[in-house]
This record gives sequence, C-alpha cells and structure tokens, in this order.
Amino acid sequence: MKSLLIRLTHGLNEQDITEEELPVVREWLAKKYLTHKHNIYKFNSKYRAGVLGLVQKGTAYLHVIGENIKDLYINENNLGLANEGDLVIAQRLLGHRGQPSAKIVEIVGKEQTYSVAYIIEKEGHKSLVDLKTEYPVGAEMSTEELNNYAVGDLFKVDNNENKIMEKIGNIKDPKSDEKIVLAQFNKHDAFDEEVLKIARSFQPVDASKYPKRKDLRDLTFCTIDPVTAKDFDDAIYWDDKNTTLYVAIADVSEYVTPFGPIDTEAIYRSFSIYLPHRSIPMLPRELSETLCSLQPHVDRLAYVFEIKLDLKTLEVVKSEVYEALMHSDRRFNYEEIDLFLENKLQAKTHEEKEIFAWIKKLKTVTDRLRAKRLQEGFDFHSTEIEMTLDENTNLVATTLAQETPSHGLIEDCMLLANKEAAKRYKRGLFRIHEPPSQAKLQKLYQELAGIGIHVEIKNTIKETIDSIQKQAREMGIEAEVDTLIIQSQMQARYSPVNVGHFGLGFKEYTHFTSPIRRYSDLIVHRLLKAINRGDTQEQSYVLRNIESLSMAISEKEREAMIIESEYKARKYARWAEQNLHKEFKARITSTDPELRAQLHDKIIGARLHFTSGADVTLFEDVIVRIDKVNIARARIYASVVGKIENNV
Repeated sequence: MKSLLIRLTHGLNEQDITEEELPVVREWLAKKYLTHKHNIYKFNSKYRAGVLGLVQKGTAYLHVIGENIKDLYINENNLGLANEGDLVIAQRLLGHRGQPSAKIVEIVGKEQTYSVAYIIEKEGHKSLVDLKTEYPVGAEMSTEELNNYAVGDLFKVDNNENKIMEKIGNIKDPKSDEKIVLAQFNKHDAFDEEVLKIARSFQPVDASKYPKRKDLRDLTFCTIDPVTAKDFDDAIYWDDKNTTLYVAIADVSEYVTPFGPIDTEAIYRSFSIYLPHRSIPMLPRELSETLCSLQPHVDRLAYVFEIKLDLKTLEVVKSEVYEALMHSDRRFNYEEIDLFLENKLQAKTHEEKEIFAWIKKLKTVTDRLRAKRLQEGFDFHSTEIEMTLDENTNLVATTLAQETPSHGLIEDCMLLANKEAAKRYKRGLFRIHEPPSQAKLQKLYQELAGIGIHVEIKNTIKETIDSIQKQAREMGIEAEVDTLIIQSQMQARYSPVNVGHFGLGFKEYTHFTSPIRRYSDLIVHRLLKAINRGDTQEQSYVLRNIESLSMAISEKEREAMIIESEYKARKYARWAEQNLHKEFKARITSTDPELRAQLHDKIIGARLHFTSGADVTLFEDVIVRIDKVNIARARIYASVVGKIENNV
C-alpha cells in the first residue's frame, strides 16, 4: 500500500497499475482523492498521503510520504480513529493560520504491514503479543487455539488484515532469529516456480550468438572479492600501455527484462541481504551465482566501461560503455591480492603472471586516485563487524573487518565507473548524499567538546572535519569519532535529481557496478543502453516512474540494513544470555539522552543498555556486568562495575 501511495503522489501511469491496485485506485478517484489526466492518476492537490506519527493528547503529526515537505499537524477534531503507524489519506486545511495542518479522511493500512507476535504466559494465562512491544496484537487467538501452542511460539502477522499468516518457530530456538527478521518485512529466500523456470531456461553463453558485442575475451580480466563470495558482479583489467581501465560488470539486463516475472520479484526485493551465515539474493541463484556471475574460465556477457586516464592529471580523457563478451582468467579473494602486494604470493601460471604485472601498475594509479579523491571527499573509518556462527547459528566469535590495500584498489576502480555512468544523463537515477544541517553539526561539535576535542570552525565543513579526525587519531578514538561524524550526516539515498555526493566529494555519482545485488544498478544499465542506442522512447519508458522508484528503492535499502543489523543484535542477545552476571570490557558510546556502550572484549560490538546511571564519559573504557537479557526485543542490559585505567 505504501508503494501505491508514493507512486500516486508522483503520478502513476494507468498501464503500471496492478490488478490488485485497480479497484482501490478507482474507489479513490470516485472519492475525488485522485485526478486522472492523460492516462496518469495522481493525488488531488488538496490531499496528501502519509504515516501518522506519535499520537499525544489527541493530536499528532502526519509524516507526508512521496515528497519532501513539512509534517502536517492533526488536531484532536481531525484525527478520527487513526493511530500511530497508520497509513492515511489526509485533506489539507487551507487558510488556517500557523503551521500546515490537515484532517484525516481515510485510514488505508499500516506502515508496518507485517509484524511478529509470540505467545507469553502470565499468571497462568496465555496471550499473543507483539514481539517488540509486548502489547496485544490485532490478530486474536481463542483460548482453545492458544492452548494448542507452546509458550514462545512465533507467528507472522498481517497487520492490515489483522490475520495470523503462519507459525515461524519458537523464541527459544536460535534458528528462529532469521525467520523473525525476514518476516517483519515479508522477505523470503525461495522464488516462485515461474521465476525459477525462466531462470533455468537460459543457456550457457555461446559467443557466436553475439556478433555485435565487443569481444574482450583476450584481455586478462580477473575478479577480486571476499573469500565467501559467489555473486561476482565485477571484473577489472588495466591496459598500462594505453593507460586504460576496463571495468566489466555482469550484464544482468540481458536476462532480466522489464516487467517480467524475474524483474517483478527483483523490484520487490531490490537488494540482496547478507547475514553472517548466508545470503538472501535479489535474483535467483541460477543467475546471481551462475550465469550472471563473472566466474573464471567461462565466457560471460558484460556491460563494460572503458576509461582512458591522463596519468599526469588523473582526469578521464575519454570513456565509453558498451556490451561485451569477456572471460575472467582468475578469481582472486582479497587476501590473495594483499599477499601479492606484500610480495608474499608468486604467480603460478602464465595468466597469473600477466595479471600480477598489471595489478601492481594499477595499484599505483588507484593510490593516486584515492589521494586525489580525499582532497574533496572524506575518509571515514567506520567499523564493520563480522560474526562467526556455529551449526545452530549461535554466536561463537567476532572479528573487526579491516579495509586492506586490495579493498582500496577495487573500491577506486568501482567509484570511477560509477562516476562516469552518472555523467551520461541529466535525469535518471543518482546516488546522492546531501551536506549535514547546521543543527546536526552544532550537536556534533558539542559532543566532541565534551571529550576534549577542540573544534575550530574552518572555511569549509571538509576542513573542519579533517581537523577533528586528526585530533581523534592522536587520542586513539578515530573509529568512534568517525561514527559520530557519520551519524551527524544525512543518509545517502537514490534520487532522479542530482545534487552531488557530499561524503565522496563527487559532483555526480550513481550505482552501476552491482546489478546482481542492487536493483538501482540494473535501472542504470537499462538507461545507459537506451541512451547508447538513441532510443528516446525506451529512455522515457525506463524513467517514467523514476521518482517513485527511487524512493521505493531507498526504502528497500533501509529495510535490508535493518534486517542485517537486527539479526546481529539477536545473535548478541543470545550470546549474552549464556553469559549472564559475567564481566566484560566495554566502551561508552553514548551518554545523552541515554547511557549506552559496546562490548570491546573477546566479543566486540554488542550494544548495551544500562539498568542504572554511572559516572562515565563518552568513549571511556569500563568494566560492565551483564545483568539481564530480553531475547524477544534483542536487548542486553548491563551495569558499570569498574573503570579501565590509562584510558587515552
């Protein structure tokens, strides 16, 4: 429902309305919520769609969706029966003094369409409650039904229909954590048989069937990915003689056509989800891990950026993007390339010898590209924690992911291709990152002053933050301060209008290099192909719902991030339950508005809430005791029992 409201805000072509949506659209048109002109359905200017915020004393604010405007005030006379989290249509109240206001005319659903409930028992009576709030859910069970289930049994709930959809496990089972986080957003691993049938129908690449594609199979391409990766989106080759970088990307658009069954499922998913023990792919594995994946020693279809650089200025002399045939000669993992760059890995084959020769030369170029980029962009050291789980998905170890020279090499190759893609259109899909607001910067500066970092306001935000980072490095809290800086900034998102990328320091930027795992990149490929063909009709076709699609994809990205982070939180909580009343090292990460910390021990990264206050400062190292754990809400409660001396 939220997707429909967003599309109607921007204008929805009648041929893009699904069979399920059509009766709703016709009903709203009859109620004059919508207009219908030139085959486009759109909200009447008097009406807005949104999500109702927290209701207090009979009043609330409506968070308008689909456009960036101020929240609308709803007073007690105009609230009706709406509650927090409801999706509603509201009529703007014009001519009223003061802040923009509206009255709710219809409740159309819930922002959170799905949730998870579980059975608890209090004073000998069972009840079905929401997993996160422990409030009763709209979907009810009779006493007889409740008695047929065990305490802790979990259920997926449709909040719009107030209906229990299925039992998904029991809260005591660690393997239920995956089902919990996926159920909240109606995510699933399995693909419909119709989708799988199409994915299985594609034949291996036969080069003779693609005479119009540029044949790059003689170039010694290689892929460099994590050791566990199976979906190889990108391969690179450096022609040192002609100072030309080739970035070959899986040509997913050759197989996934607009509005087909695979495309429909890919739009719904929009992103692959990566959990510590496995992935939930955007595309069927027959494509994501086989035919589209740029595996070694087999021919593959690719969409390639050929980028010629001026090595004196590091500017792009020229670039072109085209459909090609390629053949990866070697699949490397990051660790192997790092060993080679440290002179600890020797070539074993002729192909490896050739690849290593150009990688060493390319590394010099990408190091210079990075240095140039950081003159305008930022170098943040945010921490990414990798988990190791046992066969029952219980947490057994954590490690801090390190960005190594091989990561940097690939990153700057991909950034270059993404920049070049974004230069090829004025309206399309951009990856934008707006500068932080002055209010957020002031809050950041106040927090930093509290830990002894002197903030001197320079001519630019970039210069000011560089100065802050320098002091943080000297204090040994670089990663923690970088996290604070990142939190003060706007969230990067997708947009049809380019405003640049503040964090990277780029005037234009998009996502081109990962179409196997991001739907945004697939859109960009389709648009670039249409531009290359001079097909203005196809360009219009790709872009006709781009405003709505960019917002929907941004939201799907946030969903994927929530799923991944909440899954980790659940693993931490189960580990903590096994370590109740034990003491561990931790670092204070927040003192206002709430005292919080993260474990800095054998297990790192677990977020701690405190059962009582403590005389501590931000980023101080302390000893904590785990007091209690709420498995349902994935919360760990602790208390400070000591301080670690010689803290910098």
